[in-house]
Amino acid sequence: MNDSSYILIEGVAQRFKTQRGEFEALRQIDLRIAKGEFVTLIGHSGCGKSTLLNLIAGLTTPTSGLLLCAGREIAGPGPERAVVFQNHSLLPWLTCFENVHLGVKRVFGAGSRSAGAKSESKAELAARTHAALELVGLSHAAQRRPGEISGGMKQRVGIARALAMEPKVLLLDEPFGALDALTRAKLQDELLEIVVRTHSTVVMVTHDVDEAVLLSDRIVMLTNGPSATIGEVLTVPLARPRQRVALADHPTYLQCRKEVLDFLYTRQTHVHKEAA
Repeated sequence: MNDSSYILIEGVAQRFKTQRGEFEALRQIDLRIAKGEFVTLIGHSGCGKSTLLNLIAGLTTPTSGLLLCAGREIAGPGPERAVVFQNHSLLPWLTCFENVHLGVKRVFGAGSRSAGAKSESKAELAARTHAALELVGLSHAAQRRPGEISGGMKQRVGIARALAMEPKVLLLDEPFGALDALTRAKLQDELLEIVVRTHSTVVMVTHDVDEAVLLSDRIVMLTNGPSATIGEVLTVPLARPRQRVALADHPTYLQCRKEVLDFLYTRQTHVHKEAA
């Protein structure tokens, strides 16, 4: 295993049994993701983006093919792969601190570490939780419950919970999809800063072309389902750190944006008609 194949997906297909027979969601998915790379999955609704993300997370098992992370087969969920969903999934009766601490205790607390690893003390667990909240700018809201904070803040708690586990891979399933445009833009900018600081490998599902170009090193464009597969992969050659305003009229940014739009609304349409 080398850094260029930190996440390795080879010949992956995903089929489901339905009342009308077998449904093939994904076919022949081949993808290599480098360590520290930010990759987005984009495509029309029903193309299997979330299905592919769930396979990488180990939440589902492929019908055929191979998935590896850091040279090990992905056979189920693991703390090295943290998931942030569109729904923040916070427990409403717990404070922001307690929601994050719950995951921290699970991964680093007594009885949770691998053989030979030392479990962290209560003070260390608390410090780790506070550090995660500080990373997403929520130290001031640590003792508030989900019902007392905004939608954007809830999403930041979900991201803090994931980051607190020090995952090697951060998996994001449209985490900003339900937010208003201004809150979404703010969290995108914060995510850019967090990724720089944590050096995380990120795989993100999105419907937003601008979000994909702004955040990504590569954009993986999926064909329409059923039997969706990877249509094209676009490298985004924009230097980091990236500034939203500076990129607004940058020729490379605009060209990448046009390439994705052309695939989704022109080239992909032709491919879909030919397949039909």
